[in-house]
Amino acid sequence: MGRPVHTYSIVARDSVTGEMGVAVQSNWFSVGSLVTWAEAGVGVVATQSFIDPAYGPLGLQLMRGGKTAPQALEALLTSDAGRDVRQVAMIDAHGNVAAHTGSRCIKDAGHLMGRDFSVQANLMLNDRVWGAMALAYSSAGGGLAGRLLAALEAAQAAGGDIRGKQSAAILIVRGTSTGRPWADRTMELRVEDHTEPLVELRRLVRLHQAYDHMNAGDLAVEKNDIDGALREYSAAERMFPDNLEMKFWHAVALVNARRVEESLPIFRDVFARGRNWATLVPRLPASGTLAADDATIKRILSVAPAK
Repeated sequence: MGRPVHTYSIVARDSVTGEMGVAVQSNWFSVGSLVTWAEAGVGVVATQSFIDPAYGPLGLQLMRGGKTAPQALEALLTSDAGRDVRQVAMIDAHGNVAAHTGSRCIKDAGHLMGRDFSVQANLMLNDRVWGAMALAYSSAGGGLAGRLLAALEAAQAAGGDIRGKQSAAILIVRGTSTGRPWADRTMELRVEDHTEPLVELRRLVRLHQAYDHMNAGDLAVEKNDIDGALREYSAAERMFPDNLEMKFWHAVALVNARRVEESLPIFRDVFARGRNWATLVPRLPASGTLAADDATIKRILSVAPAK
């Protein structure tokens, strides 16, 4: 037997974008470090119950080599003497789904496969959990991350892990590989230890989406697309209006768009809550990130609180 990571999870593929993801919650520390596995253009794996983490990399290796998810899972189970205590689910880049709940997984335990997804759970308070997950995922709209979260939240609402809750994770990769792993892994978030891991995970997903706008703004700056940078930084700030990083770069983008007066109230608020941001301003023109002469720099710094 492996480590007893009893939990509920979902593996899924977005049929429109091709993205694949896995999400999980458990009353176990750092559940994402053991349960969630994914590779762009290949597939995703969730391995749990009395866990054998090798199902993750080996399952991906088999799918990378041309086996479908059902073929890969069958091959691993055939050679595993502990298969009766395992719970595993896989989906490949073509949408083939496979799942296994061993006969000795602690009740309540089960799984349910649907089109382009599988939900699975063990050591649950009741046997309604995985059905609630499937319904929530199938009914939810929006992007893959939101639908994966909807499934986890439905599991918790239906009773969840009989022991409680401690950690959660979400991992999403592209449907096809670009050969750049850092770009192919579009979301990887973990809540290692928290009294409300799903609440925190949803907050992190939203923060991740806001920083996607920040990253797009940075790319626009590199391309000297001032309007694009302003648009992206503004979108990020609207999502998290109290985030100083987002507010600061929104103000910088306004200056670069020659809208200095509009930037000043934002700078004033940022400087009031963090003096070092004012120290940073004069350093930016040399890097090309702030198009401001000495007079403009002086105007910006005039709204900083006195030392």
